[in-house]
Amino acid sequence: MKTAIYPGSFDPITNGHLDVLKRSLEVFDHVILLLAANPNKKSTFSIDERLSFMKQATEGLGNVSVDFTDGLTVRYAVEHSAHHVIRGLRAVTDFEYEFQLAAANEYADPSVDMVFFMAHREQSFISSSTVSELFYNGVDVASLVPTCVLKAYKEKK
Repeated sequence: MKTAIYPGSFDPITNGHLDVLKRSLEVFDHVILLLAANPNKKSTFSIDERLSFMKQATEGLGNVSVDFTDGLTVRYAVEHSAHHVIRGLRAVTDFEYEFQLAAANEYADPSVDMVFFMAHREQSFISSSTVSELFYNGVDVASLVPTCVLKAYKEKK
């Protein structure tokens, strides 16, 4: 079975993330949607809230599991017999960051390859931080996030 890891801070998970996840399921037998702690980011939602959103948003998707790590993603991948890490690309700025991340991951463990999925045009502007900014400035984000996330935003407001 070919397993891949799809890591991110998912603060919160968006429909863009879910699009990449669904497309990756066409390539891999099993995908672990991995909440990777990033101490450098100020989070809108707690780890428990984000894990809950991820589980709710992936209900009904076969061959997906949700997990958490506060360590290196590449080490997590090796420990879970996954030799591929999935990343989404939206713009040239993403490429530069992902290129550096891929090089660091290869240095840490060359047995794990990065696999990139380009965002579809209509989702290329979606990032978790952009969605939050839009929502908190009165823009309807219902088409950008799963229902469980929209509900949580409204409860936080």
